[in-house]
Amino acid sequence: MTDQTNTLHILGTDIALGESREINFNVAKLHTQATIDVPVIIERSNTPGPTVLFTAGIHGDEVNGVEIVRQLIAKGINKPKRGTIICIPVINMLGFLNKSRELPDGRDLNRVFPGHPKGSLASQVAYKLINDIVPQADLIIDYHTGSADRFNSAHIRIVKDNEPLKNLADVFGAPFIMYSKNLKKSFRSACSKLNIPMLLFEGGKSYHLDNTISNTGVNGAKRILKHLNMLNVKFKSQPPKHKCVIISESKWIRAKHSGMFRATVKLNTLVEKGTSIGVITDPFGKFSYAVKSSSAGYLFNINEAPLVHQGDALFHISTQISE
Repeated sequence: MTDQTNTLHILGTDIALGESREINFNVAKLHTQATIDVPVIIERSNTPGPTVLFTAGIHGDEVNGVEIVRQLIAKGINKPKRGTIICIPVINMLGFLNKSRELPDGRDLNRVFPGHPKGSLASQVAYKLINDIVPQADLIIDYHTGSADRFNSAHIRIVKDNEPLKNLADVFGAPFIMYSKNLKKSFRSACSKLNIPMLLFEGGKSYHLDNTISNTGVNGAKRILKHLNMLNVKFKSQPPKHKCVIISESKWIRAKHSGMFRATVKLNTLVEKGTSIGVITDPFGKFSYAVKSSSAGYLFNINEAPLVHQGDALFHISTQISE
């Protein structure tokens, strides 16, 4: 981690130690020419220290991540004892306003990094974020949720064999740590190429607020800030109640039939191979199919959609865990 010992220059604005600022990250205009701004909230301590960037809403439908960063701001957790905390609760503001995962150009913002200044709208947003904001950070925590009706257990995603990231993920204290490769053109991949560490948090599902997920995300942020000696003295940080389970390999259990679906086990359950974990029925009471676990492992994602088609992902299960 590097010390910010002088003025922070971000989005064309100079911010001295001890200052609090909200800067607008301009991304586009509506058809009415009304400007769409993405607020960037910056809090700097009088004491130099690391810069931590908290982001959410890169997908406009992932509101639980937005809620976590909102709580960090509303509770004052973003006011550091030392160093700088930057919060961007909603990166994809147009998607958020339109209740859409993508931007109006139909592109997934998390698949166009590092972007281009003259590219698509999504590409321009990515370029501005990766060039004007990200280089200021020593650590990024990016909050996501499960897509569609798939409810993710709270977990941190990192690449395998990166000990510094593994240590930070342990400090965060989510129930699971999942080893996953950096997806091509993702925000995480672009930050990795800049040698800026990122913890990617997954929890909950689209268009849904869950208190357990929110609490896990907020408490994890507090543990990270305490670890970096940045947590304001008025806040307390408790260690996680259970040791993180590391998922090194996993797979999806998919529907073999279309119909009405109901899971019969809870999220985070450790099941044996062959365990009945759900049921698919038809609306007329003529058909009932038991969904069984294809392997032993933890169920850390459950599809909560009442109607499914053959081939739909129903459960995400760990197939290998490690220390």
